[in-house]
Amino acid sequence: MSESTANILSEEALTVSSPAQAKMAELIQQVEDEIQGIRVYATPGGCSGINFGMTFTDQINDNDGVLDCDGFKVIVDDGTMQYLRGVEIDFVDRGDGSASFVFNNLQPVGGSGCGSCGSSQGGGCS
Repeated sequence: MSESTANILSEEALTVSSPAQAKMAELIQQVEDEIQGIRVYATPGGCSGINFGMTFTDQINDNDGVLDCDGFKVIVDDGTMQYLRGVEIDFVDRGDGSASFVFNNLQPVGGSGCGSCGSSQGGGCS
């Protein structure tokens, strides 16, 4: 699909922190295949009602939103974007050998949840 048919995402819609962009760029450099960017997706489940994940993608679809980062794109379909509006994707290195992407400012989706996912403090729900 042509990139021109995708929607350009504003930073108000979705942001990716500098540490997250650096880690994504590093991961993309390790991939030997030709890719368009990193796709963020949502699946049912988890303590907030939604699990988020990321994968490399070689396709941009008509219903995708695209956030241009330095040297790569973050791609989100509009079904997932409804849960990510206003969210910041960050990368946290805890210094003890554990590190992960976290989604800050998630809005709660139904139910009471576990308390950490969907909070303004961020949740490592992926």
